[in-house]
This record gives sequence, structure tokens and C-alpha cells, in this order.
Amino acid sequence: MKWLPSVINSRWIDPLKALLNDSRSIGIILLLCTILSLLVANTADGASWLQFWQTPFHQLEKLYLPHTLLHWLNDGGMTLFFLLAGMEIKSELVGGELSTFKKALLPIVAAIGGMLMPALIYTICNFGTVYAQGWGIPTATDIAFSLGIASLLGRKLPSSLKIFLTALAIIDDLGAIVVIALFYGGKLQLAWLLAVLVLIVALYFLFKRYQHPGWIHYLLGILLWYCLLNTGIHATVAGVVFAFFIPASHLHSLQQRLHKSVYFVILPAFALANTAITFPEQMSIVITSSLSWGIMLGLFIGKPLGISLACFLVVRLGYAQLPSLVKWKHMIGAGLLAGIGFTMSIFISTLAFGEQSTQDIAKISVLLVSSISMLCGFLWLKAACRQSTLRKTL
Repeated sequence: MKWLPSVINSRWIDPLKALLNDSRSIGIILLLCTILSLLVANTADGASWLQFWQTPFHQLEKLYLPHTLLHWLNDGGMTLFFLLAGMEIKSELVGGELSTFKKALLPIVAAIGGMLMPALIYTICNFGTVYAQGWGIPTATDIAFSLGIASLLGRKLPSSLKIFLTALAIIDDLGAIVVIALFYGGKLQLAWLLAVLVLIVALYFLFKRYQHPGWIHYLLGILLWYCLLNTGIHATVAGVVFAFFIPASHLHSLQQRLHKSVYFVILPAFALANTAITFPEQMSIVITSSLSWGIMLGLFIGKPLGISLACFLVVRLGYAQLPSLVKWKHMIGAGLLAGIGFTMSIFISTLAFGEQSTQDIAKISVLLVSSISMLCGFLWLKAACRQSTLRKTL
């Protein structure tokens, strides 16, 4: 039986490790979870699936805590996602692609253009309507999907473009965090806000005195989350605040520890819960709604247009230059991939609208346009890479 451990390793453990370390698998798992949730939600027993995520915990509500599974995922689980995103942002600021002004300028400008243009297009489509507050939905980019699709092209895609897309998506995440904090919270509760400020000061001095994060750091972090939950500012902001206090020397190890649980547990659970959508009997509602058109045009047209125009402007003015081996056709392809909103766009949909039916229309629109952006972005970049290869051989 000595051979049994090696068989288990070769057949199960090694393939599982390969799956967890493959950047493409994150997007595939999220896609499978979405399809599964949509299928279950639209079967005869779909109501039970929807009700499961809305299971109430009345005792927790009395303690001012999230009181359904869906709320725990959106307010609690996503805080860990934002903690990881915050650490990635700080890593890039300290020693990565955002560490100098020259390095950071192009992706920063691209991210700003990629947020403003979709917001503008959405606002034009929904100006004066009850959907006007949803302008933040098409401004987001999903890191996991955009980089996962880019990874499918392998070495054909210039590595500098992947680095640019990573930096762009990280800055985009930071922008989404700011948008959520400023525009999608509730009425500010000053007493809770004062407690938040006290905890932030306490964390600052604690990290200054004891740099290695210990149980007291995490306890204060949990208290910060709890107080933010009740301030009217969205609780997920606590993850980013805590991340920015973590010393640079400890970022990498904490990122490694958190990465798999966030991307292979929390985000799949988020996808299952937030795409539990019952399709409306009249799907024409989705096609004819200005809400849908604002989201779809914002992500599919606004993202590549805003990113490309913003980059063209700073390059033309001589303030920046395109990454090595990257042409404008590659930048348009990166813009198309940035139109994959998915996780963040769905998340903002739940914050922008209170009515479930409106949330569902927004989520269906995000899923449709994200699928189109995935396909078009992949095909565009594949064709661009093939043209570059042909020119080298001629």
C-alpha cells in the first residue's frame, strides 16, 4: 500500500494545486457558479434557492449585524475581498507598477477615463429617470475575469500589457471603493463615525509600535468593520483602511494567505448568492429598459472608449508612452476586457437599488454585457497578437 499516497498525490492533490495556482481557473469557477445559480433559480424549486440566501437571523439584527446570508456575504465576505484588493494596491504603490509617477500615470489616466466615460454614457441614457443613481454600475472592472481571459492568450500577449491591465484593474478597484464610500452608503451616523475615527487612530499607533499583525490588530479591525457597518458608509471600506496600515514587509505573506480563500471561497459564494436571479417572464423588459442600455453601453462602449481616449491624450501630449511591444490595437483589446464588470458591477447594483426586480434587471444586464466583453476582448486580442506574429515572420 506504499504506492497509495503517490497515487493520491498524482491523481488528486497535484491537479488541485495546479487548479488553485492557475489564474484562468478563478474566472472559470466564477462563471460555473453563475450558470449554476441562474439554472437553479429558474427551476420549479427556484423560490427555495432564493429564500435560502435571504434566510433571516433576527437576533443578529438586534445586535446591528447583517441578518441574512446574502448580507453577510456582501457586507462581511466582500470586506475580505476589499482587504486583499487594498493590499494589492499598496503593494503596487510601494514597489510595483504604481511606485513612481512615470509608471503610474498611464494606468491611472486609463482607469479615470474608463470610469468617467461609462458613467457619462449611463447618465445620458438614464437622466431624469428612477434609475439615475445606478451610474456607478458600469464604472467597475472585474480583476479575476479580465486577467483570466488575458491569461488564455498565454505568451502571445505582451507581458507589459498584462502588467498594464493589472495596474488598471487595481486602480479601477480603488475608484470603485471611493464611489461606494461616497455615493452608495446610507445616512451618516455621527456617533458611529466618531468611533471609526478613534479606531483608525488606534490602529495607526498600534501598527507603528507593533508592525507584525497580531490578534489585537485583527480585533481592532473587526471593531472598525462593525462601526463602519453602522455609520452609513459601506462596511467593506474597513478592508481597505486596514490594508493600508499593514507594513509593506508583511504584505506578501498576508496576500498569499488570503488569496485562495477569497478567490476560491468568498467570490464563488458571492456569485452563487448574487446571481440567484429569476428571469422576468417578459425578457423584453431587460432589452427595452434604459437601465439595461445604460449598463451595457457603458461597459461595452464606454470602457474601451474612455480608456483608449485617455491614454491617447497623455501619450500624444508626451506625458507617457505605451508599454513595451504594445500597440494601440492592444490597448483597445485591454479596454474591451475592462468592460467585464461582473463582481464589482453586480455588487454596486445591490447598493444602488432597493427593489429586487430592479436589481435583477441590472444584474442580468451586467451578466450579458460581461459575456459579450469577454468574447470580444479575447477575439480582438487574439487577432492583434496574430497580426504582430505575422509581421515578425515576414
